[in-house]
Amino acid sequence: MNPLNHVAIIMDGNGRWGLKNKNSRNSGHKEGLKVIEKIIKETIKQKIKYLTLYAFSTENWRRPKKEIDYLFNLLENFLISKIGELDKKKIRLKIIGAKAFSKKLNKLLIAAEKKTIKNDILQINLALNYGSKLELINAFKRISNSQDEINEKNLIKYFYTKNIPDPDLLIRTGDTKRLSNFLLWQLAYSEIYFEKKLWPEFNENDYIKIIKKFKRIKRNFGKI
Repeated sequence: MNPLNHVAIIMDGNGRWGLKNKNSRNSGHKEGLKVIEKIIKETIKQKIKYLTLYAFSTENWRRPKKEIDYLFNLLENFLISKIGELDKKKIRLKIIGAKAFSKKLNKLLIAAEKKTIKNDILQINLALNYGSKLELINAFKRISNSQDEINEKNLIKYFYTKNIPDPDLLIRTGDTKRLSNFLLWQLAYSEIYFEKKLWPEFNENDYIKIIKKFKRIKRNFGKI
């Protein structure tokens, strides 16, 4: 049985689900938030220590402003209403990506990280304004300006994911088979599962089935 310490998820399909079922992309984002809460609960139940969620990419700024504003409003409301609950459950929240948002949202994100920093049941890494190519470029710039030798061990010290183990498993919903500029370095040896269901349709049973498949496969890491 393979140990499972870190799951990363590309939560794709909210907008498509919303248009299909409610004639509104925003309704899909709202429904997708409910799925996140269910998956967090199951992650704790499975005793997985790290969960990384791709919430907003550097490319997502190209979306309509109304949709972006709605997404950030959802996030603000979640942080205001749920951070106390996360803290009680000993869940740590860490943001990976550049905090280039409104003053209000930046303040909420910083406060949430600070409030939960000592929690150790589960660490949720929320990828916001995250792009792996930009992460790599910034890391190379920073290491070049330092006294560190350029090697793998030193370079990862300059990633957003510093001190976070690489994902063992990546799940992408939405029947799309690509990485979309997500953790390109960190996913080098992750097992990848592409799920046909749109994110609002994904449930705990789907999650458990993928986890069971992961635990049964043989992982070689370049060996035989």
